[in-house]
Amino acid sequence: MNMVRFTAHSALTAWQWGPFPLVVVACLVAAAYWYLRSDWRLAVRGRNWPTARRGSFLLGLVMIDLALQSPVATFAGSYFEAHVLQHLLLMVMAPVLLALGAPSTLLLQTSNRRTKVLWLGVLRSRWFAGITNPVVVWLFYFGGMLGFFLTPLVGIAMRHMALMDVLNLAFLASGCLYWWPMVGTDPIVHWKMGYGARMLNILLGGPFEAFLGIAILGQQQPIASMYTLASTHAGGGLLWAGTELSTIGGFIPIFLQWVRSEERQAMRDDHRDDRAAQAEAAGELPGAQVLPEPARKTTAWEAMWLARTGSVPHQGTVERT
Repeated sequence: MNMVRFTAHSALTAWQWGPFPLVVVACLVAAAYWYLRSDWRLAVRGRNWPTARRGSFLLGLVMIDLALQSPVATFAGSYFEAHVLQHLLLMVMAPVLLALGAPSTLLLQTSNRRTKVLWLGVLRSRWFAGITNPVVVWLFYFGGMLGFFLTPLVGIAMRHMALMDVLNLAFLASGCLYWWPMVGTDPIVHWKMGYGARMLNILLGGPFEAFLGIAILGQQQPIASMYTLASTHAGGGLLWAGTELSTIGGFIPIFLQWVRSEERQAMRDDHRDDRAAQAEAAGELPGAQVLPEPARKTTAWEAMWLARTGSVPHQGTVERT
């Protein structure tokens, strides 16, 4: 790969225009079009899709474009710091933003019946349950990072860009599988986790990421032939700091979702208690005391029954003789 010097001019103009980046751009535009059109369909029905979800999803698409087409992708061939930034965009920033956009929920709310059945079939399938298994996702996500950066694979991939393109898509897929059940609001069919378990899952991944950053910082030679030792160390520091920040940042949406969930549960409990109190006051609950009816004048039939039996039957009582 040709060395591209970092300058103000190249930082603005060194975009990628090869076949792979153009295909990526076309897919991102198609995804944005589908999302906005689905949002518009809900609006036509009088239902508002949250603005935060819309903004998160579109920003996630932008992060993918920055990683694979912008000057970040160009500088990744010359500076390890740029390569690490590309890695963070694909495995952390883009997946988190896409998950917060709740695309699965939007698809199920706006698509036709056939599409819903197909998508629900995917979500409930055994193979999808297999690839979303937390153990498999952990191996894919953390194992992929360790295997890529701590072996000669990083240098081999950077000398064969077709392989690097495939690996970048794999990194994006692993990030989506890891962060979707962590911060997303879409319903998960398999491997549901509580909010506490989500935070613990993110926290347990911190040592692996810290180890990776420290291991790169401690290397005595460049991580690949196209990078300098100084660039290798700078990239290791960026990877360490970036992954630690992502761990902390991952707690924020989970914590906010947890708080909102508790608030919604409290509101449901309050409404249930209010309805129970109203029903009890109206005498609708089983065992509720019925207030006596106000005294009224006895009819001729009730007077005759009273004279014969000594009492008047309650309303609705039928006695067999």
